Amino acid sequence: MSWDQRFSGAEYHYGTAPADFVTRQAWRLAPGARVLSLAEGEGRNATWLAAQGAQVTALEASANARAKARALAVQRGVTIDVQAVDLAQYDWPEAEFDAVLACFIQFAAPPLRDAIFQGAARALRPGGVLLIHGFALRQPGYGTGGPQAPAQLYSLDLLRAAFPGWCVLHQADYDADLSEGAGHAGRAALIDFVARKPG
Repeated sequence: MSWDQRFSGAEYHYGTAPADFVTRQAWRLAPGARVLSLAEGEGRNATWLAAQGAQVTALEASANARAKARALAVQRGVTIDVQAVDLAQYDWPEAEFDAVLACFIQFAAPPLRDAIFQGAARALRPGGVLLIHGFALRQPGYGTGGPQAPAQLYSLDLLRAAFPGWCVLHQADYDADLSEGAGHAGRAALIDFVARKPG
């Protein structure tokens, strides 16, 4: 199933509420922070962050998801910059953002994932904050969303190794119950990783 197919219905596949991780970590963002959200989907995280005062640029390849994100922004009375971007082809800016959010972006096989992580590091200003949230290695056993390929899942060791020399502000590997639309429902194995870029 393509992402446009997944996001084609009237319903929001992952719901309209932000990920719990986002609400728990948003205190780290200063008012007016410039936030880059990767593979934003239908706008649930970007619109919530904008409502908290962030200036959000949301990158998303699916036209259906972008349309729904814009509609959600209108509904919530906020402005987000939604851009049509395939992360495999993205020209990453240099030190442009205060924070980069990568929430459930585990569609990428390791080579692309590594390129995305490098791009996210490039896009952050020195001292900026990287926020990564996704599924842990044991997630396929739950059957509640996410990729089945172990190579696309996260461990804290993998994420720490991807950002050597960064100050880790928060890290966790845990189980929790998700209620995020039809896409993420039920018990899940999750990873949180928040780190500050050196400088």
